[in-house]
Amino acid sequence: MNPFKSNDNPDSTQDSAPAETSVRLVDRDVEAPQVFQVTDEALWDGRPSLGGVWVASPDAKDPERVILRNPTNGKFVIGALFRRERLNPGPALQISSDAAAALDILAGNPTKLNVTALRREEAKAETPDAARPILDANEAVQTSSLGAVTAAGAALDKVDAQPITNTASATPTATPAAKPAQQPAAASGKAMIQIGIFSVEANANRAASTLTKAGIAASVTKDSSQGKTFWRVTAGPAPSNARDATLTKVKGLGFTDAYYLSR
Repeated sequence: MNPFKSNDNPDSTQDSAPAETSVRLVDRDVEAPQVFQVTDEALWDGRPSLGGVWVASPDAKDPERVILRNPTNGKFVIGALFRRERLNPGPALQISSDAAAALDILAGNPTKLNVTALRREEAKAETPDAARPILDANEAVQTSSLGAVTAAGAALDKVDAQPITNTASATPTATPAAKPAQQPAAASGKAMIQIGIFSVEANANRAASTLTKAGIAASVTKDSSQGKTFWRVTAGPAPSNARDATLTKVKGLGFTDAYYLSR
């Protein structure tokens, strides 16, 4: 089974029962630690990487679609996993520049990451309800396709052929990659809160409605990447003298992975 393959029309209705009893099913990601899971130090060497978001591990057997979590700051992102064929001194995991940017990891700075495989499953679609806080645990994440693995593998071969310097006094060979594009810029003296990136528009609208009803301004922005359409939800801007209180209120509504895009 290809873990990266999704149905062409995940929102399609299945008419296996009469219309009055038919169930609308959607695809969603679920974590599969039994397939692959590891928590170890990861390193980005500071050079731009090909292939988007990816992580390479000597423990990987087959290419997988995985979720990468940085427990230090709570950030996470979905990308590709593949096997490191060569083992160099230093951290067991190697990540791309895009992964480092999404997880706020600086060049040459080993950081502990949790990497868990994902699988697609069908689940009963819920009717949007603005009164309910939020969604599936895996909805508010960015996605990356397996098509990046080949290019990323070539880039990794070049990286492995050169030694990695990792000392306290070492100077990164390149400026850390910029944060992922298309994030709203913070207004002067204020900051926007990232709520999530949703693959289902109804879920994004439900999240924004929940925030609005709680008195927090929210917006939904439609965008696409690698042929996939998604909806970004942001809240704010929050006044500089109420940032902590605003973020606490947002998390209290059920958006526990929310964070400031800029401070």
